[in-house]
Amino acid sequence: MWLPRPIYEAIPYACVAAGAALAAAAFSFERGPRGLLLVLGGVGATVGLMLWMRRRAYRASLRDYDGRPLDD
Repeated sequence: MWLPRPIYEAIPYACVAAGAALAAAAFSFERGPRGLLLVLGGVGATVGLMLWMRRRAYRASLRDYDGRPLDD
């Protein structure tokens, strides 16, 4: 699946923002599924941070290699 670069780059930030919004919503409701909102918020924030860290590590590993064959 191909996504435009700006959308692809925004996915981790959107996940963290959605997770934070769900966690904040859990504290604003007096009744309702507060636990569920907290869990979903934590999962969303964790997924967003995990995506960001994995992309950062992958891009750092690409800088370590120049792409030339070992025979040269």
